[in-house]
Amino acid sequence: MSDLNLAPLKKERPPVHDQLEFFIEQARQATPIRTAVVHPVDRNSLLGAIEAAEQGLIEPLLVGPEHKIRAAAEKEEIDLSSYEIVSTEHSHEAAERACGLVRSAEAVALMKGSLGTSELLAAILDKQTGIRTDRRLSHVWVFDVPNYHKPLIITDAAINVTPDLITKRDIIQNAIHFCHSLGIVQPKVAILAAVEKVKPGMRSTIDAAALCKMADRGQITGAILDGPLAFDNAISLQAAIDKHIDSPVSGEADILLAPDLESANMIAKQLIYLAGAKSAGLAVGAKVPIILTSRAEGTLGRLASCAMASHMVYHPPKGS
Repeated sequence: MSDLNLAPLKKERPPVHDQLEFFIEQARQATPIRTAVVHPVDRNSLLGAIEAAEQGLIEPLLVGPEHKIRAAAEKEEIDLSSYEIVSTEHSHEAAERACGLVRSAEAVALMKGSLGTSELLAAILDKQTGIRTDRRLSHVWVFDVPNYHKPLIITDAAINVTPDLITKRDIIQNAIHFCHSLGIVQPKVAILAAVEKVKPGMRSTIDAAALCKMADRGQITGAILDGPLAFDNAISLQAAIDKHIDSPVSGEADILLAPDLESANMIAKQLIYLAGAKSAGLAVGAKVPIILTSRAEGTLGRLASCAMASHMVYHPPKGS
């Protein structure tokens, strides 16, 4: 990728409430990343890809049945003359071809179109033709929360349902590497539970204690970890003080590791619908970032997700 224009990350932090816009603006300064858009045969998926291309974030390769892609474009009056179409018979083949484009270095990111997440992930995780790595795939959800002073990442809210200890280790390491790509040199990780003390009957607290010791022993690197922490004393320094908790993470968390997918998903959607948070999301841990937005995602979220993928492509963490 030496022929591409690599734009360095600026060190200035964005003003509160414009955090996602900050990352989009940074990504616009780099060369658009060549992205395989998988099965973009409906309005949202095709418009999302074209809009990101028009914003200078991605160079889309539209992978899917050509007649369906062109029919969707005609319905929305989208001119596809500037974009390459890789025609396939169906969505399953589209996912396989997209992974092939990554393996041949013709694409440096994937973007989910109008197909099920499980169908796309099955192609990505295939042992023979996929693009998996030694670590588990996981999801990072980035939030600009009105009442929080910096970007907040929640993981894993979309892929690993009931992660065990080793999976949690991979989820944390994936999130740490993601933060490094955004210019967060030493992110602070809060490992969430319902209480702050280790309780033998609560697996989340046992896992939290073990993960912190794994970080002490170098099995997790590049961040400061603490847990178990309840949500309040992970986010609020005053809450930690009130509970007599002395933690370097309290009130400064960059990453929240939830005990399982259900709790992560509920926290994330509460922030969006009750706290007015802006959000973007990626699947990480594969050979390339995967832009994995919800069907209900708005324009800002789609663009920000593409921007995050761009940061990962141009600023890969050491040892990833």
